Amino acid sequence: MGPSLETVVDRFRAAAATGLAGVWLAQRTGRDALTTLAVAGRQVPGIELGTAVVPTYPRHPLSLAAQALTVQEAVGNRLTLGLGVSHRHIIEDQYGYSFDRPARHLREYLSALVPLLRGESVSYKGETLKAVGAVDIPAVAPPSVLVGALGPAMLRAAGELADGTIATWATATGLADYVVPTITRAAGRNVPRVVAATVACVTSHEDDRRAWVAENFGMVGQLPSYRAMLDRSQAAGPEDAVLVGDETTVEHQIRQLFDAGATELVVMPLGSQDEQTRTIGLLADLAG
Repeated sequence: MGPSLETVVDRFRAAAATGLAGVWLAQRTGRDALTTLAVAGRQVPGIELGTAVVPTYPRHPLSLAAQALTVQEAVGNRLTLGLGVSHRHIIEDQYGYSFDRPARHLREYLSALVPLLRGESVSYKGETLKAVGAVDIPAVAPPSVLVGALGPAMLRAAGELADGTIATWATATGLADYVVPTITRAAGRNVPRVVAATVACVTSHEDDRRAWVAENFGMVGQLPSYRAMLDRSQAAGPEDAVLVGDETTVEHQIRQLFDAGATELVVMPLGSQDEQTRTIGLLADLAG
């Protein structure tokens, strides 16, 4: 079992007190990420809130727009909506939707969703979805929309139709050589947000922690989209795409990501409680 909702709220409070810039939640098999952000965000002011990421297929653009704008209203315009198409084994095997041509689906989804978030009425009819209507939530700023885009077609859609991308398991090499130039070309005159998302551990046991990542995140290397990102990042597996080492080493790895074009960093701390405390402390120092 995961932590209680009150424990999650306490973790938001701790993140704010530590000086972290924001808290991001994934949408997995537990509680709803956007609802959790609304609950926690109402109780913890002053930090940014984001999802990384909410799957598109189970939520119609009208439904997701209504939910996201409600959360935006609840937290005072602090939401970044990170969304993505997920993976075939989830969308087809768990939800029962077709995963045929996911890049086409994403482009059509964003074409309907983004105007809805701006308060516009849409009448969109694509090959994969239809959206007709509007969401009436006055005096709410549209949340920034980021896409968990890994392939070139996804990155082009993110650059043209959204505010940027969440690049999971991308190393500095993958960002500099592939992600940043691809999405920047697609964005034209706009400067896209490039959020590097990874795992971090400030530790004296680097080899042990990389071995733990290889064992517990090994399936990452078997999923086609992640496998392609790891290959473009010159990483044999997820253990080569994490931020691990002492404070000096991890800080250097973080700076490499920003030098490669990342505009923001989202990390999941791992390791012992002491190691996670060291990791969060380093992140807070750098954020300050």
